[in-house]
Amino acid sequence: MRTLRRIQRDDPVDINLAPMVDMIFILLIFFIVTASFVHESGVEVQRPVAQSATKSADTAMIIGVTADGAISLEGQRLDIRALRPRMERFVAERPAGTVVVVADRDCPTGITVRVLDACRMAGVRSVSVGARTVDGPQ
Repeated sequence: MRTLRRIQRDDPVDINLAPMVDMIFILLIFFIVTASFVHESGVEVQRPVAQSATKSADTAMIIGVTADGAISLEGQRLDIRALRPRMERFVAERPAGTVVVVADRDCPTGITVRVLDACRMAGVRSVSVGARTVDGPQ
């Protein structure tokens, strides 16, 4: 009995970390591959309030329209004539991608309609207008 205890104390404890490291790398690769990247408009916009506004989880591109009618995409101001080619490239990269036009509540309606038209003419299947809920953030 005495020799048995001595043998147990002398055995080194060996923990194999290789499977855990492998699992962490597999999870990391999974999250990178399944991540969806949203292209922000890059401008501050006061969205109008809508009682029927809902959150969309699969938004891929956000186009901002400021109060003075300036169009912004991915932090860059954009001319309305350059919007359609950008949207055509977006459709080529992500055929099922969605676009949200976040227009300021004081922007000219004509600019918003031209942005929506450029998206539709470029072949974007899902275009919506962003709004905030009554109790939502600005």
